[in-house]
Amino acid sequence: MAKAIKSIAVLTSGGDSPGMNAAIRAVVRTAVFYEKTVYGVRRGYDGLIEGDLEELNAKSVKNILNLGGTLLKSARSEEFRTEEGQQKAYDQLQKHGIDALVVIGGNGTFTGAHRFYERFDVPVIGIPGTIDNDLFGTDYTIGFDTATNTVVDCIDKIRDTASSHNRLFFVEVMGRDAGFIAMSTAVATGALDVILPEENKSYEDLFAEIERGASRRKTSNIVVVAEGNKLGDSFEIAQTVRERFPEIDTKVTILGHLQRGGAPSCFDRVMASKLGVAAVEGLLNGKEDVMAGIVDDELTYTFLQQAVKNKAQLDPELLRISKILAI
Repeated sequence: MAKAIKSIAVLTSGGDSPGMNAAIRAVVRTAVFYEKTVYGVRRGYDGLIEGDLEELNAKSVKNILNLGGTLLKSARSEEFRTEEGQQKAYDQLQKHGIDALVVIGGNGTFTGAHRFYERFDVPVIGIPGTIDNDLFGTDYTIGFDTATNTVVDCIDKIRDTASSHNRLFFVEVMGRDAGFIAMSTAVATGALDVILPEENKSYEDLFAEIERGASRRKTSNIVVVAEGNKLGDSFEIAQTVRERFPEIDTKVTILGHLQRGGAPSCFDRVMASKLGVAAVEGLLNGKEDVMAGIVDDELTYTFLQQAVKNKAQLDPELLRISKILAI
């Protein structure tokens, strides 16, 4: 039997991603639509521990749909990993009469939410907000589309100067444990090669691709590098390539946190809106300890533990396509 829910809190945790504000807006307005009280928690789990909460209404979230970042701010909380920190967070929920929690974030956010649910039986639903797109149970995470569009725009500009000077560029993108950004943008920008965390690529493999490009007299070469790849960081890779091909002018560009910023794309705004509504309606219908996601255009609910442990798999077809089109 579903628990009676009169009040819901929403927070964002971990790295920010474009579309988080759209998700916050959807959660708040859906709660108001169903005549529930809704609180925004500032600074993620740290704010929950410290009681940094504010009651929100429909007007509180006006004009934020198009904004990057997160209105509620975000943080990674070490204290929430402890039993003492979790107890403080639970006490704050009790103090404010909050019955349920919506958390927007990625792996770390959902791991903390699951442990909190197990200990205190507080209904919680997660919304996948991470540019990495690495959560099981949803085809896309909020922010991935915007981040990849940002990367594509940057690489297109880098190619202009690469072509002008016959240079080889290693462009490093985010992806500590997953190569979704690297793989998608490599195909979208016609990269010579891509270096992924999921692959055990050797330097000989890389050298072969560079030689192949040189044999075809390519005037610009881009290699997209996921930061968590097994060869090393981009500067190490570039230096090794310089030693093997001293005649090639080799450069490195690290895009870094540029990928997290900017106004969310239409796709991310729509998906965040869908999942925000699904999170609140899921709670009201008795769903708990799950992540709301979209698979094959259908709304799904996946247990938080599964969403984290069953890693999303990179599409091998994209890798195959990238090799064909890089000739």
